Order: sequence, then structure tokens, then C-alpha cells
Amino acid sequence: MTEQHGGDAAAPDEYVEAEIQRLLAEDPSVAEQGITVVRRERGLVLYGEVESPHRREEILRRVAERFPDVPVMSDIGVIRAQAPSQVEELP
Repeated sequence: MTEQHGGDAAAPDEYVEAEIQRLLAEDPSVAEQGITVVRRERGLVLYGEVESPHRREEILRRVAERFPDVPVMSDIGVIRAQAPSQVEELP
């Protein structure tokens, strides 16, 4: 998990959590419904998976741009988006 931005600000409330969730789902440049926002004691954590590191960075950039004073941690993984390179053999 990596911290993206924010400082010693107070923990965000449920309204900020909902605003970020709405940004992730409704902003046309993000449109990501597979990311979950969870409030923690010292900030927010974004959980989920995306198809590339670039996509993850774009999501984090958009959140930081819109909510610069909110401490955000990332637990967004990258899943393989291309076809497998080998044939899977089943027993």
C-alpha cells in the first residue's frame, strides 16, 4: 500500500468518501466502478484492480487533483489484461 498525498489533516468524513466514490464512477475520464473507497483513521484507502499501472496512476492523479487536502493511500492492484501466452492444460 502506498500513500499518494495529503498530510496531517483530519480524517475525511463520509461525505468526502462518497464524493470520491462518485468521482471514480461518474467522471468520464475515470469511469471506474471496480475501486472501493474505505475510510480509515488517518485518511482514505482505495482498493481494487485496474488493467495497467498507467490507469492506476491516472485514477490517483484525478483524486489528488480534486481532493488535494485528503490523505489517500492506494491498494489498487494491476491485473493482466492481455491474453495468456501459453495454453492452459486441464487434468
